[in-house]
Amino acid sequence: MSELLSWFGRRREVKALKLMEDHLANVVSAVEDLERALDAALRGDEADVAACVRRVAEAEMEADRLRRAIMDELASEVVPVIGREDLMHLVKRMDMIADWSREATRILETIPLPEVPKEILEECLKMAKGAKECAYAVRRAIDKLLTKPDEALREADTVERLEEQVDALYKEARMVFASLKPGCPSVPVLILLRDLMNAIENVADWCENTCDQIRVICVVLK
Repeated sequence: MSELLSWFGRRREVKALKLMEDHLANVVSAVEDLERALDAALRGDEADVAACVRRVAEAEMEADRLRRAIMDELASEVVPVIGREDLMHLVKRMDMIADWSREATRILETIPLPEVPKEILEECLKMAKGAKECAYAVRRAIDKLLTKPDEALREADTVERLEEQVDALYKEARMVFASLKPGCPSVPVLILLRDLMNAIENVADWCENTCDQIRVICVVLK
């Protein structure tokens, strides 16, 4: 049994792992509310968009706070050095999922929704739904990481497939974007919409990056 697996065996006594569970919950919540914000934008419900954006901001801030707390706990826990570094990298990558969800909502709240073609919002919503499925698969992988590394690896493979689907949706979104009539919407809005699509794609990308780190930890566990 590896040193790290032995440490995981004491997981109920380890505060860092409870903090990681809370951190992951906030990360997933941020992605969920990003999807809800885009759905509200498509419906033209600006009040609901604002509420979703606020929740994403709160989840991202809490995730940041928990990330710092986790780093402090891991530094103080008796954890194998290699395992400590791997877990820190895992938390940092998880945190980027929330960061990009927040960035996407920052962009969304600056866009004048009446000027946005619905077909673009529809494409963004499809991407966000795909990114949410990626986040759910990341959560399953991390849940299994503690007890069933082989199953965690399978979930990591699922994340990779889901991220590829988001990439395909991103390609479709850019094709719709390129087909818009000149001058509608305005150039500033077009720039913001391009940035929004990029941010949503980055949510899925960081889900995949997180699972790359899960694979590293699975190797250490064996």
